[in-house]
Amino acid sequence: MARLGSWIEPFPEGIYVKPADAWVDPSRPKDKALVTHGHADHARGGHGAVWATAETLAIMDVRYGQQNANPVAYGESVRLGEVDISFVPAGHVLGSAQIVLDYRGERVVVSGDYKRRPDPTCEPFVVTPCDIFITEATFGLPVFRHPDTGSEIDRLLHRLHAEPERCVLVGAYALGKAQRVIAELRGRGHDAPIYYHGAMERLCRLYESLGVELGELRPATGASKDEMRGHIVISPPSALNDRWSRRLPDPITAMASGWMRIRQRARQRNVELPLVISDHSDWDELTQTIRDVAPKEVWITHGREDALMHWCMTRQIKARELNLVGYEDEDE
Repeated sequence: MARLGSWIEPFPEGIYVKPADAWVDPSRPKDKALVTHGHADHARGGHGAVWATAETLAIMDVRYGQQNANPVAYGESVRLGEVDISFVPAGHVLGSAQIVLDYRGERVVVSGDYKRRPDPTCEPFVVTPCDIFITEATFGLPVFRHPDTGSEIDRLLHRLHAEPERCVLVGAYALGKAQRVIAELRGRGHDAPIYYHGAMERLCRLYESLGVELGELRPATGASKDEMRGHIVISPPSALNDRWSRRLPDPITAMASGWMRIRQRARQRNVELPLVISDHSDWDELTQTIRDVAPKEVWITHGREDALMHWCMTRQIKARELNLVGYEDEDE
């Protein structure tokens, strides 16, 4: 009798689905690629054909050039070879999906990256029971317990209002995190213009074209220091301490990332206002998701695999570690 999931095979460059002759999130060009979302450690250009949500395909077009695209809507099913494939929301960024693979009575869910917190910029995570659940473990240690997002946004606004002669410069990942921070600010009643680094413009405009309202955005380039006093400026994390930031009015340096839970990381980046806002699940959400999905096996990708493997084993859930390459500790 074949072992469970014998028809899918993890390789360093991705997960190969043999009866579909397709790869999930391959890090090298492949003839057929199933892509969970648009971040560079999951999506890349050069594939022969790509199956993903329409939003992910639009993001890939902007970031990597025109794709040979096959859009799949949430809940829609397509068949490749002998495998029925569907996409359900992952709650990570706009268009992010879990890829559901059904083959000869077995179901595998490749979750990609996911979170369980509400996010005004994307569809919420959908629990999908399965036989094998392939999960990330970016924050797979008990020390990682993310605070309420609204309370972190309130801390940002309190600091902004307390020092109106300065601006708050928020480092945020260009795809997903920047747009989420802007939308969360709008949801807390912050209606003032928000200034942005030029690297943010294309993706913010794309989000808006796909129906995500971000309010009034202005380019920081060309704006005077006086214009930006008392305002929020969004930039890539790499711009927090470079020459570009010197044009700003005495910026309060902030960064929005789950890694800001680690004080040493905040100090290394000279972050004055660390904001623990993550687009990944924390420890409690990872373990609760496994309970909710109730798989027979858990396969664990990039992150802190050992602790999550141990948690599964102590609950009689078979678990294994996948050694995929290219999945890194992004600024997320």
